[in-house]
Parts: sequence; structure tokens; C-alpha cells
Amino acid sequence: MGDTMKDLAFRKMHGSGNDFILVDNREGRVTAAAAPDLARRLCRRKYGVGADGLILVERSETADFRWRFLNADGSEAEMCGNGGRCAARFAVLEGIAAEDLVFETLAGRVRAEVRGRRVKLQLPDPTDLREDLELVVHGERFTLQCLNTSVPHAVLFLDDVETAPVYEWGRSIRHHEAFAPAGTNVDFVQVTGPRELHVRTYERGVEDETLACGTGAVASALLAALAGRVEPPVTVRTWGGENLAVHFEREGKAFRNVFLEGDAVSVYAGRLDEG
Repeated sequence: MGDTMKDLAFRKMHGSGNDFILVDNREGRVTAAAAPDLARRLCRRKYGVGADGLILVERSETADFRWRFLNADGSEAEMCGNGGRCAARFAVLEGIAAEDLVFETLAGRVRAEVRGRRVKLQLPDPTDLREDLELVVHGERFTLQCLNTSVPHAVLFLDDVETAPVYEWGRSIRHHEAFAPAGTNVDFVQVTGPRELHVRTYERGVEDETLACGTGAVASALLAALAGRVEPPVTVRTWGGENLAVHFEREGKAFRNVFLEGDAVSVYAGRLDEG
């Protein structure tokens, strides 16, 4: 990583198993040009710290802070629900913000409430609803429900997600021309009760299944509600085994006051060596 990153302080955190490396970058030590390579190096498991993404907390003129979120492959994303919860708690732990805070993202301003390790994060109102999108991938026919909950998601409802080939189907749908050029995240959803879902997610940028996806949990809950299959608040069981809560209000096909709630856990704090 070179001398420029030597002794750079960081904190490793996770939200329901979705893990991130967080850096207080208010002094601008990590430049925009250097950030993608740093994300790829640090997030690479077994060779780096290992994580699904890198979060840089930076100065803002209009909010408590702004963030720069980079996926493990170095690509920048507009928003990440679990990452947003971790960033909010990081800001409180590091004395950057109070427990009720606002931060800037590429998807807009995000409000959060931090109560110990429990974080409730308000997401922007969802957009780009597409219902019953039919695709054929490798001879399989899929009927997908699509929604942008700060990042795009394609949701496939199944009777049993435990046996679903998430990596194979997810990768093919993620790269399908219907979602070009940006691609999409892909959620595999099983309705397990009137207020309960089990969700597995293939995440673009990570290019694999993750233990949890916050914006995917939200997209799954909203689309399940639109189909009349659940009512808020919705408990979403993640592939990592932890639960997230999704709160929202619905008016027809429109949603507002959308919140994602769950624990944001600080695993350890450290400093980078020369590499």
C-alpha cells in the first residue's frame, strides 16, 4: 500500500454479517483517485483486512459528514443499508456526530438514529418500480420484481431459498442485458409469515452472495408488501442468521418513511502497516 497508507487508522464493523472497513477521512488522507485501489487491497479476504466494502467518512458542509462507499471490487456505490448503519455508529463512536445524525450519500441525505449498537436508518423513497419482468437465463424463465432502494434490486420470490443456486442465478441475472449497463443486485425471497421473510442476496460489486444486504432486505419487504404478502413492520432473516427490521408506509404503489433497523457491531480497531 505504500507509505501514504502506513499507520492509517481504521475500524472493522459489520451489520448482520455484511462487513466493512471504516476510515475517518475528514483530513483527506485517502484521495478519490487512491480510494478504489485501497478498497480492492483492503477488502480482499486472506490477503487484506477482508470486507464487503470500504467506507470513507469525510467532511460535509451541510450534514454531520459525507461518505464515500466503495465495493470490494473498487467500484463506488450510491448507497448501502448495512454500511450506512455501520457508518452512523462509527461516527458516534469516533465523536464525529451525535446519536441523531444526517449524512450525505450519492443517493441523497440519509438520517440515522443510533442507540448503542442498534441503528435505525431512513432510506430515500424507492424509485424505478418494474413489476413482473420476464427473463430467460440459461434456459430458466424468471419473473422478477424490480425496485431501486438507493441501489437497484431484482427480487425473485421462491418457495424455498435454502436450496436456491444463488451464486449461479444471481450472477446471470446481475449481468443480464435488461439491467445494463449498471447491473443489479439480485434477491431471493421466501415469505415465511405475515410479517416475515427469509432473504438471500447476490450483490454486485462484491460479485458473490453476502451474509446480508440492507437495501435488499428493504426491496424484498416493500415488494412483498406490494404483492399483499406481508404487512409492516417486516422482519427479514438474513443468510447470516440475524434479523433486520424494515419499517415503511404504503400508499398504493408508493412508499414513504422507509427505515432499516438492526445492530451495527464494531469488531476491532487498528492501524494499517506498510503492506
